[in-house]
Amino acid sequence: MSTILVTGGTGNLGSLVAGRLRAAGHEVRVLSRRSPEHPVDLLTGAGLDAAVEGADTVVHCASDPRGGDERAAAHLIAAARRAGVAHLVYISIVGVDVVPLRYYRAKLAVEEMLTRSGTGVTILRTTQFHDLVARALGTVAKLPVMPLPAGLSGQPIAVEEVADRLVELAVAGPAGRVPDMGGPQVLTFEEAARAYLAATGGRRRLLLPVPLAGRAYAGFKRGGHLAPEHAVGRGTFAEFLAARAAG
Repeated sequence: MSTILVTGGTGNLGSLVAGRLRAAGHEVRVLSRRSPEHPVDLLTGAGLDAAVEGADTVVHCASDPRGGDERAAAHLIAAARRAGVAHLVYISIVGVDVVPLRYYRAKLAVEEMLTRSGTGVTILRTTQFHDLVARALGTVAKLPVMPLPAGLSGQPIAVEEVADRLVELAVAGPAGRVPDMGGPQVLTFEEAARAYLAATGGRRRLLLPVPLAGRAYAGFKRGGHLAPEHAVGRGTFAEFLAARAAG
């Protein structure tokens, strides 16, 4: 059994990865600013060397759309190299090399840093998680009219399935960039909104497609964030919504 460190291990994805690795018998170190065992701030690197020492593999789930991912990755890579970590596993996003969104550019930069690090790496890109799409729809559903980006679709995937895949990759050897992982269905935002409304009490809302501007929007409209050729996910968005409503 291996010693595996999970950054962002108290988050939505990281906590699932950590739990699955423990269930498989591995020694797991959960690293986050809120972790009682390994409270590390990746943006400063304070305490990182002690957390990484003796680890065989690092699964890097920590990320912040507000910024700082590149600085955090630089600290993590340096600490992993000092500790002789053999394998860094990174969760990225489908389309980071196509859609010129600031957050996507940062994720792509981290991919490139890892590839150049001289350490064994595995990089998995996935489409959007179910709960992320649901949160976005929940925000606009509070309004009597739901504004939706015109002409856009999504391909949501179950975070549990992504966690399962990351565990598989973590216990295997470095594999470079592995095949992308997409949800089972490509849904327009209108289709997703109707499913959300139906699952949350059958509320009635006027759906208002709103054309947007900019290169990032154009990239999304072209489907750069989708992976229909890698629709390996099983759980649908409707099933996610039904399970959440029942739970």
